[in-house]
Amino acid sequence: MPKLNVYNMEGKVCGEITLSDEIFGAEVNKTVLHTYVRAYLLNQRQGTQSTLTRSEVSGGGRKPWRQKGTGRARQGSIRAPQWTHGGVALGPKPRSYRVTINKKVKRLAMISALSSKVEAGELIVVDNIALDEYKTKKMVAFLSAVGADKKAMIVLPENADEKVIKSAANIPGVITAPVNALNVYDILKYDKFIIAKDAVAKIEEVYA
Repeated sequence: MPKLNVYNMEGKVCGEITLSDEIFGAEVNKTVLHTYVRAYLLNQRQGTQSTLTRSEVSGGGRKPWRQKGTGRARQGSIRAPQWTHGGVALGPKPRSYRVTINKKVKRLAMISALSSKVEAGELIVVDNIALDEYKTKKMVAFLSAVGADKKAMIVLPENADEKVIKSAANIPGVITAPVNALNVYDILKYDKFIIAKDAVAKIEEVYA
């Protein structure tokens, strides 16, 4: 079972935690991670892009010139695709990009993502993430103390401290998320995965 140090807000080691081998020590399945991330990104697409075909562009009802005898190529409408201001041939139309994946694949993707963070040494467990005031400077100091100077994801318990959320909101490359709203894409996207000790227990309870 993976064992990690538990840090306080000052970046000092204040204990140790043994993580579930089933959730944080599993083999990383890259195929499942790719499947999940692809589905997640496709599902973000609105699919509202649209172009006008030749029948939808206004005008062009009259044949521009007679079929034969002019020396020019035959034309049926000034709204054909080869004309300036004509319609678009084979352009995009509104469609759904929706992709569904089953619960087992979602669960396996989450376990693989969490295990990959432990494997890469990018998971940081903090005893209690809380602030006594709204202060971005204190959050920056906390992130620096735990070695998360780049992109970081802070995972909070369900009853998250509002001061932490607001204080981290202005820091570029940093997001906060409650433990019940995690997704694989964000876990993989950020360099450091900082999680409160209480949130670890919740993850192990849900995915055990």
